[in-house]
Amino acid sequence: MRTSRLTTTAVAVAAISVLATACTGQSEAGASDDPNAKTTINFWHGWSAPAEVKAVEDNIDRFEKAHPNITVKVSGNINDDKLNQALRAGGSDGPDVVSSFTTANVGKFCSSGAFADLKPFIEKSELDLEKTFPKVLLDYTQFEGKRCALPLLTDAYGLYYNKDAFEKAGITAPPKTMSELASVAKKLTVEKGGSYEQLGFMPTFHGYETVASHYMSSWDHTYFDENGKSNIAKDPAFAEMFTYQKKLVEDLGGYEKLEKYRGTFGDEWGAKHPFHTGQVAMQLDGEWRLGMAESSGAGFEIGVAPMPVADDEADSYGKGFLSGTIVGIAPASKKQNAAWELVKYMTSDTKAVVEFANGIRNVPSTLDALKSPDLKFDPRFKTFLDIAQHPKSSTSDGAVNGSTYQLTLQDFGYQYEKGAVKDLQAGLEKTARQIDTDIAKAK
Repeated sequence: MRTSRLTTTAVAVAAISVLATACTGQSEAGASDDPNAKTTINFWHGWSAPAEVKAVEDNIDRFEKAHPNITVKVSGNINDDKLNQALRAGGSDGPDVVSSFTTANVGKFCSSGAFADLKPFIEKSELDLEKTFPKVLLDYTQFEGKRCALPLLTDAYGLYYNKDAFEKAGITAPPKTMSELASVAKKLTVEKGGSYEQLGFMPTFHGYETVASHYMSSWDHTYFDENGKSNIAKDPAFAEMFTYQKKLVEDLGGYEKLEKYRGTFGDEWGAKHPFHTGQVAMQLDGEWRLGMAESSGAGFEIGVAPMPVADDEADSYGKGFLSGTIVGIAPASKKQNAAWELVKYMTSDTKAVVEFANGIRNVPSTLDALKSPDLKFDPRFKTFLDIAQHPKSSTSDGAVNGSTYQLTLQDFGYQYEKGAVKDLQAGLEKTARQIDTDIAKAK
């Protein structure tokens, strides 16, 4: 489980913009330590829930048993802001191994030198990346040929649905195309007193994970052209997505009515999440939602399926949006060889990855772990394992300024869905120019 990718990104972007000026060109500065010597390294991570923290500690215990010369001091609940401050300060109390939930910032991490270049460590260890990790995960942990991170568990997004509500509405199977999603969402919507007793699907961009980048995974799309320029005004997939989303907003009652209803929702990470309570009958979400919904005592049978796809891409059904935790080495660390031993263990040792995935209840991040018989998951979880391995699953492209372009696109979505932008194509062209300007400044 983790926080929503774009709800925490604004803080991360601000932090990383400062970090870029503080950590550059230090990727090999501390890689002279003896990995066999007795030493202590610091590992900083972002997990905070008790069960998650225990899973991290269990993983570290396994590592220390396999590497008795290395002691790992663990610090949790570290967001990118705290990480930034530590990397700027350096010193022996700072992290040696660093992790982040913000995959969208890998472009920034790699291009600025905020995370050390892992190439020399990978080559020395003869770690075959293509035989170890799914392609999408390899893509989002490097930028423009520089690899500064490796994947540490995966998040796969799919569609949750209330099977009891489906049966009551006479719906026999989850939707597979976006037009089917719209039709099913309407059938499942029950109005009451100017509001809703049950909403089929919350389509607004504030609707807990229904952000633009997650919607886009249902369309074949390209964020940037071959010259690195924003492609959102030229690739018709973006206009199709925004047109679809806005029509769904209107068909389900309109922006104002939906947003007023959204105000009645409980916290995204609490027991009163609207899917748990039956306020919405379908929910776009990550693999962690299954365990959370079951733990909340939801009074209905929960179904899980891939997110529907664009109508003219029906043969790609089964794909989805992927992201996950990334892990790397602090460039100022004087114990980078020892740090690499921990990074390599956590990310590529099959038993370590499987046990950690079981503990965190995230999707494993290696090809072997995804097929391991030792995975202990609810049978419905296989949907997310399949999404993680689907050849057309995707993630957002990297950029030199991290996730800034996603926030710019998302901000446009907020304006378009509520009717503040009347001309979609003109709005996309203006947004593309802003994205290009921001990237040019970052360079």
